[in-house]
Amino acid sequence: MHDAVGMAVMTPWVEAWQRIRVKLRGEFGDATFDSWLKPLSLLRAEADRILVAVPTRFMCDWVKTHYLGRIADHWRQETGVPIEVELVVNVQAAPSQVAVEAPRPAAPVPADDEADGDEAGDSYGAPLDPRFTFDSFVVGKSNELAHAAARRVACNPQVQFNPLFLYGGVGLGKTHLMHAIAAEIRARTPGRRVLYLSAEKFMYQFIRAIRFQDTMAFKEQFRSVDVLMIDDVQFIAHKDATQEEFFHTFNAVVDQRRQVVISGDRSPSDLEGIEDRIKSRLGWGLVADIHPTDYELRLGILHSKLDQVGCPDMPKEVVEFLARKIVSNVRELEGALNRVTAYADLVGRPVSLEMTQEVLQDLIRSNDRRVSISEIQRHVAEYFNVRLSDLLSARRARAVARPRQVAMYLAKQLTSRSLPEIGRKFGGRDHTTVMHAVRRIEELREVDSSLDQDIENLRRTLEN
Repeated sequence: MHDAVGMAVMTPWVEAWQRIRVKLRGEFGDATFDSWLKPLSLLRAEADRILVAVPTRFMCDWVKTHYLGRIADHWRQETGVPIEVELVVNVQAAPSQVAVEAPRPAAPVPADDEADGDEAGDSYGAPLDPRFTFDSFVVGKSNELAHAAARRVACNPQVQFNPLFLYGGVGLGKTHLMHAIAAEIRARTPGRRVLYLSAEKFMYQFIRAIRFQDTMAFKEQFRSVDVLMIDDVQFIAHKDATQEEFFHTFNAVVDQRRQVVISGDRSPSDLEGIEDRIKSRLGWGLVADIHPTDYELRLGILHSKLDQVGCPDMPKEVVEFLARKIVSNVRELEGALNRVTAYADLVGRPVSLEMTQEVLQDLIRSNDRRVSISEIQRHVAEYFNVRLSDLLSARRARAVARPRQVAMYLAKQLTSRSLPEIGRKFGGRDHTTVMHAVRRIEELREVDSSLDQDIENLRRTLEN
């Protein structure tokens, strides 16, 4: 292992690394990025290689197998310099930020001594966010069933419906309700064992248990809880071994009349890449969906947030403007409000409608032209005179394959969806298929004026 200690990383490389992290998040999605890529730190950049710190040897092996090539590709694209990426196991590396200087010296982790501290023992679950409570959840028509069901599970120790399955789009409040359920149960009945974690972390812990031949401890930990809560179940799609373990864990907990709460981005029957037997069991209890917010609910959320931050006197026209314009999800709505209040505080200007429009012009423009992937698919199918079912099928005939690539390209250009999410919308395809489609269409647009015009026509139609 080369000495990567005590050397400062030059600012241009830090900036390149920050841009690469943003690209990796967009390419692989939030859950994968937070679990596997966010903990990486740049230690040092040289003429022909970069050294990247990884907190555990297991994570080092996983990143090396699945993501090393993409990191090298992005580095070459950002800097124009082909390099080798070398991973260094360094438990003292700061996981959540790019290192401007290398960490203090740390002893290498021996291959046969990987306790990993926070990954051992009872730390299978994820920490709860104290902001996500029932009191801070704003209820409207779009989420009232999910909220009522969540409260019933949290306040009643008797299992009435098992599992409770919450589903909805990104940023609509699924995770908020999951955290609220766990917090309420722990407050009411501290003796009940509640285990909350993402499906991604469930997979990570399962793989780790297999690697270290500790599957019995894994099974005991998950099957002995009183309440099992797994967030974003769609992330175990196409993961056969993980689904097998999830299936048996689910059955074991339900058979003992203990509560299971699951969330996903769509209803159980619509989950792509999930085994039918699992879909069937996820629909056994109560399935509650969370619809996109309406104008009244967005107003309520904004007023609640303003009360929380101690700023209840924001001009009425500004609050109404935000509620009308930021329609995608609650997370983006709250982020827009934070940007406005932070800008007013930092530059010393009073909040006004004009200032709000100025500060949020990029976000407003994005919301004004936002389209859905299903809308893109429908327009592309009509434009090229192919059936929508063929566009989503496995057919590889050129008459179908090219329109499919165009639809994937437009989905990447006109939506904020990650590559894995786009792939799932096209018949459960892998993110690499979407990457190939985007690159191919970009190349063809430069040499095929007819195709370029077709895409411009579709873009104008979709954005109007």
